[in-house]
Formats: sequence, structure tokens, C-alpha cells
Amino acid sequence: MKIKNCLDKLASPSSNAFTLASLFRDVDLIRKTQPLIHNITNLVVMPTTANILLALGASPLMAHAQEELADIIQLAQALVINIGTLDKTWLASIEIAQQAALKRNIPIVFDPVGAGANTYRTTAALNIIKRGVNVIRGNASEIMALLDTSITTKGVESTQVSSNAVTSAQSLAQQYHCIVVVSGKIDFIVGESMFVALDYGTPLLTKVVGMGCSLTAMIACFLAVNPDRFNACVHAMAWMGLVSEKEKKKSHGPGSFYNELLDSFYAVQKKDLQPLLKTDITV
Repeated sequence: MKIKNCLDKLASPSSNAFTLASLFRDVDLIRKTQPLIHNITNLVVMPTTANILLALGASPLMAHAQEELADIIQLAQALVINIGTLDKTWLASIEIAQQAALKRNIPIVFDPVGAGANTYRTTAALNIIKRGVNVIRGNASEIMALLDTSITTKGVESTQVSSNAVTSAQSLAQQYHCIVVVSGKIDFIVGESMFVALDYGTPLLTKVVGMGCSLTAMIACFLAVNPDRFNACVHAMAWMGLVSEKEKKKSHGPGSFYNELLDSFYAVQKKDLQPLLKTDITV
């Protein structure tokens, strides 16, 4: 798989992508330590996200009442912010939790769901980013809309292919000193000075509600156990991509795929993923 650079100034691709050994070191740590992941996420995806985090081995907590957020953040190993079902009460809760997480210096992962759909949503996303996040995970049009108001989204679906968003992702990474993950047919993990492209997964991921949002929460799980935040993001994306690619062969459609995916997150072993590894990731 080859991806061409869009601009000469684009960051160099990282030669330190992942190995199954390093990937399963993180997975085993998640299963062993069961990190508490605090999710302020949207109402549509809460059960899906909670099920996926539980299957992986983490402990999901969905809470947004302002009165308890400061206490919950003291217990959490990472914070997930998702603006899928957005309103002013949600935004107030997000700010309280985010400020507490910044004070504790725990990882903050942000999903700018629907950025580009309207000014209110895009502005809210930018305000969250400006306060401080460690990782932004979105589809191509969401990432591009954070820098270019002419980019629009179709609901929560991307109107762009992921490779179109790489330069926007790098600009965001440099401006806000964070990692930007662009998910799509090809996934890009973009830091301030390097990036990785991963070509794993299946289109079935787009046929089950909450897969992208759950992927954002999954990144938080890996960040909770791996202090190298760039590699943690690579591992999370590789995990979702490899496991989903494995399970598409057993599935007859979105319903069976989701059930197979949950079971595989719980039980998959290194030997099960070895045949799926690609060695020709070239950017």
C-alpha cells in the first residue's frame, strides 16, 4: 500500500509503527489493569462504547452530571469527550471535566462528531481543542472542517477520503501540540513531526452505529497504559483494524459482525492476527 505525500512540507512517515508483540503488550496491560475510562459521550453510542471497552478489558464509566464530575475525574485514567448529541448543558459538563483532567494530567481524547455540519458544532469543537486535548480522532471531513469552514459534513459521515485530511491533521497537531487520528479506508495517525498510515479494517465498521465513537474511547484505553502517546494511538488503530478485518470473514452482515467483533476483542490472541499483517506500509 502506497500513499503519496500531498506537500513537500508534510511530516516524514514514522518507521516505528507497531509489531504484534508491542500491540499485545498494551492489550495485556489493559486486560490486567482494567483502566477506568470516563466518557462524556453521546447518547446514541453509550451502550456500544461501553460494551466494546468492557470486551477489551477496560472499565467504562459514562457520567455527565456536573455535580459529580470533579470526583469522577480523580478516579479515571483517561477522559473521552464526544459531542455527538450536543447541547449547552453537555458543553458545560465537558468544560468542568476537561479542566479537572488537565489539572490531573490524564489523557484527554476528543471526538469532534459532526464538525463542519454547522457553525455551533464547529465552534464548540474548536473551543474544546483550544482548552487542551492530547488526541483528536475524527473522519476526514471533520478534521478538515476544524481548519477550513468551507468543508462540510453529511450528518456524521465523511465527505472526504482520509488522505485528503493529512495536511490538515498535521496543522492541527502542530498548532495544538496534540496527536490527530484520521480514520477511514486508510487510517492516519499524525503527530507534530511524523505520521503512520495503516491499511486495515472493513467497510462493515461503517454499518454499525457507534464504531467511530467507540474507536475514540478505545484510543483512551491504550493511552491509559502506554506513556508513549503516539504509539498508543497507533496500537489502538491497529487493534480495531486487525480485529475487525479478522471478523468480517465470519459475518453475514452488520448484526453478526458486531457480535463477532465483541467476542474477538475479548478473546483474540496474537496468532489469530498474524496472517493479517501487512509489511508494505509506505508513505
